[in-house]
Amino acid sequence: MESTSERLLTPGEVAALFRVDPKTVTRWAAAGRISSIRTPGGHRRFRESEVHALLRGEEPAIR
Repeated sequence: MESTSERLLTPGEVAALFRVDPKTVTRWAAAGRISSIRTPGGHRRFRESEVHALLRGEEPAIR
């Protein structure tokens, strides 16, 4: 597990912020446009700071 307490967003939450379908967010992750974390159950989660950086048009910091 990560040691930071940063909030992780679901594909649905990210999709709502960008006003796209959740499947689009999943495709972005598969294409490497946004990084994702996999939960133990295999679900994708996205770092809130990275999502907000993308919303602002910034290049997110690569981790």
